[in-house]
Amino acid sequence: MKRTLVKHALASETPMEEILVEGWVRTRRDSKTFSFLEVNDGTSLASIQVVADAGIPGYEDIAQMGTGASVSVQGRLVESPGKQRWEIQASGVRLVGNAPDTYPLQKKGHSPEFLRSIAHLRARTNLFGAVFRTRSRMAAAVHQFFLERDFVWIHTPIITASDCEGAGEMFHVTTLDPLADNKSYDKDFFGKAASLTVSGQLEGETMACALSNIYTFGPTFRAENSNTSRHAAEFWMIEPEMAFCDLEGDMDVAEAFVKHIVNTMLTDEGGDLDFFNKFVDKGLRARLEAVAQQPFVRCSYTEAIDIMQKSGEKFEFPPHWGMDMQSEHERFLTEKHFKCPVIVYNYPKEIKPFYMRLNDDGKTVTAMDVLVPGIGELIGGSQREERLEQLEANIERMGMDKTGYEWYCDLRRYGTVPHAGFGVGFERLIMFVTGIQNIRDVLPYPRTPRNCEF
Repeated sequence: MKRTLVKHALASETPMEEILVEGWVRTRRDSKTFSFLEVNDGTSLASIQVVADAGIPGYEDIAQMGTGASVSVQGRLVESPGKQRWEIQASGVRLVGNAPDTYPLQKKGHSPEFLRSIAHLRARTNLFGAVFRTRSRMAAAVHQFFLERDFVWIHTPIITASDCEGAGEMFHVTTLDPLADNKSYDKDFFGKAASLTVSGQLEGETMACALSNIYTFGPTFRAENSNTSRHAAEFWMIEPEMAFCDLEGDMDVAEAFVKHIVNTMLTDEGGDLDFFNKFVDKGLRARLEAVAQQPFVRCSYTEAIDIMQKSGEKFEFPPHWGMDMQSEHERFLTEKHFKCPVIVYNYPKEIKPFYMRLNDDGKTVTAMDVLVPGIGELIGGSQREERLEQLEANIERMGMDKTGYEWYCDLRRYGTVPHAGFGVGFERLIMFVTGIQNIRDVLPYPRTPRNCEF
């Protein structure tokens, strides 16, 4: 008999005379003549109740079908007298895999910190099952958004010789013995220094300057020795790049993207959003609905600093022109002042990377950040510097090795065009739509300092 997923069984329009469900036992309750099993297979937040009468095939193993055990159940899908519409009247049960009393996910609450210590099992909980189903839905929504707008999905390299951000916080890739003396890149695999990518943006620009609109969606790596709730060493980035596009067009696409993701989350019919709204962040649904319905405010960096300086708000880091905004500033603008998402643009050139287009004032660049309530910065982007002379001046001003970026400068030598793009951390996006506060809890296997166990 073909297996039926629990989510399909629960969504059935009619009873079924024969059904096969397989999954893991959440709870078991026994009486003298029958047992109740709650079986979940990870396809939905809800489990399905199984009524197993004493004497059916396999019932002799019922005592071993405790929390965590895997089972196979055959029977009839019938109307349930309980809260759910359907339950299974079992004609036979089979123990597939036993789970002894040492199984760490017993029927009680577990803290996220404890569950991080058993990341290989935590997806079986309600919280993390909902998180990773949401992650899958949001990934599909990302592709849907860009493909419907004629963007081409580009796979940029994971191993690279370029430091996109110029910060140097990169994991090095080498075949040389790290303990050996007199190491020379001439003997290394690539013959030069190579690292894991921190961004696919620069390579993405080369494709946009041939295919018009492209996006990347893949893993990136940053060797930042930080244990905050917002940093991870391995994460996924979404990075669209658009030829013949300026900062205004960049902001338009970014706003439409956020609204598309939020609307996808709001149409969830599996109960995951309701779960997050009830147990993780009680204001989540209302906040997402407000983001979906309201136009985003657009405010220059200079205006934003002026607003905060005149607000009377007590900040840990007092705002001043030239500073890089902190989370407290971003959340003040979105949650207290404007009370809606805000796109801040035209940042000081000193706090932004070399590839951003210099404005006519000589002090600011055409950068923009999308700030949202509940999380702060969600997206960062800019119009890229398309003028060769200015790009070369930026590289020199920042003390970078120009020889490693000749290929990037070629885009400006040969048929240069105005172009723009942005980047959004996929995990930050998941945190936004779920209310989860720690990036470790939206990554299946978080990679942070001193944490690489699988």
